[in-house]
Formats: sequence, C-alpha cells, structure tokens
Amino acid sequence: MTAATSLHWQVEGQGEDLVLLHGWGMNGAVWDQTVDQLSQHFRVHTVDLPGYGHSAHLQGENLDDITKHLLDEAPKQAIWLGWSLGGLIASHIALKAPERVSKLITVASSPKFAAERPWRGIQPKVLQDFTAQLLEDFKLTVERFMALQAMGSPSARQDVKQLKKAVLSRPEPNPESLMAGLKMLADVDLRSELVDLSVPMLRMYGRLDGLVPIKVAGDLEKAYQTVSKLSLPSLLTHRL
Repeated sequence: MTAATSLHWQVEGQGEDLVLLHGWGMNGAVWDQTVDQLSQHFRVHTVDLPGYGHSAHLQGENLDDITKHLLDEAPKQAIWLGWSLGGLIASHIALKAPERVSKLITVASSPKFAAERPWRGIQPKVLQDFTAQLLEDFKLTVERFMALQAMGSPSARQDVKQLKKAVLSRPEPNPESLMAGLKMLADVDLRSELVDLSVPMLRMYGRLDGLVPIKVAGDLEKAYQTVSKLSLPSLLTHRL
C-alpha cells in the first residue's frame, strides 16, 4: 500500500493468514529470512509499523493508535506473531479485538518490559539512558539497542550485522515514533489484562536474551496459576 495514510505491507505465500510485527527501532525487513520459510505454509503479512521504514510518515503515539492503524488494513482474522515491542502490540490487539486473532505468538517479548521488583525486565535506568541518547543520536541509539538484543549469542557480531543490513535497507524511523516506543516499553503493563485473554497463546523466549530474561516465563506461569489454572485457554511457553 502506498497511500499517505496507509502502512507499508508485503504479502507472500498461501494458506492461513499470519501477521508478523517487528520490534522497536526495526522494520518489516528483519523478517525476510523468516518469511522465506513461513511462506511455504502460510500467507505471511509483514508490515512496517507506524513511524518505521516505509511507514515512517505515520505516527503511533500509543498502543491504541498503532492497533487502529494495523486493524484498518490487516486480514480479517489471522495468527499474530510479534517480536519484542511487536509482541506487546500483538498482545494488545488480541485483548482488544480477539475476533481478529486466531492465535497469538510472542517472541522475546514481555507484558511488562521495565523491571520493578520483584518483576524482572529492563532496568529503568537503561530505558532512561536510551531516551536521553535518542535525543542526541537516534541512529547510534538504535544500533546499541540491536547490540543488546544480540548479547550472549555466540554469533552476536554477525547477528547485529544482519540486523543493521535489514533495517538500513529501508528509510530510517522517525524520532517521534522511537520516543513513543521507548515510553511504551517503560510504562505499559499488560500482566493483569492477559488473564482475560480469550485466544490460544504461545510465548517464546531466548535462553541468553539480554532484554527479556528467560525467568520472566516462570514468573508469568506462577502469576497465572495463582489466579486460575483455567484463566488462559491455551498458554504455552517455549524456551530457545
């Protein structure tokens, strides 16, 4: 889609609709290798979120704004898969418009990214530093964020190189959207709302993830078990 009010979407493959949402500072190009595999089994929809890549002309101030942009153009019903901030957005969509979501998958994501004892997550100072750095050099700040995501990987240097190559293949994100995204990572907390989730959910975590500690998986399982073993229709956790 190329209209000034439309997001940039790409669609490949045949089968059940699957929407992929990228994370903070990224764009839909980060999914290219994944799409090559998934498009053999699904009709895969990748999108540049408002403010990012070819959608840099748009703005999403909060989860509700971004959700409206996405649902205006997304398939009527699909599997929604979100990475990092994209997982937070996909979770919000599943809560607000469950009829549009057949299944929810989050990758390296959390219902609350900011740490707050005893909750594990990104230390508030790290998010504050990213916010301050963003005002000085947003391109360098995004590159540092990529490096954090690859931390612990035996191929971290190559991983960051591939991420940068993909992201830089499209227009730079606008600073306002980057700032809004950091605010969401710092402030949003969907933990209590996820108890009311009405669609099957799969959560995937990285064993060495430097931003979303894998112990978040266990913390969530314990939290939901104390509410009700039947609160979520199908809550699965996968550790990579």
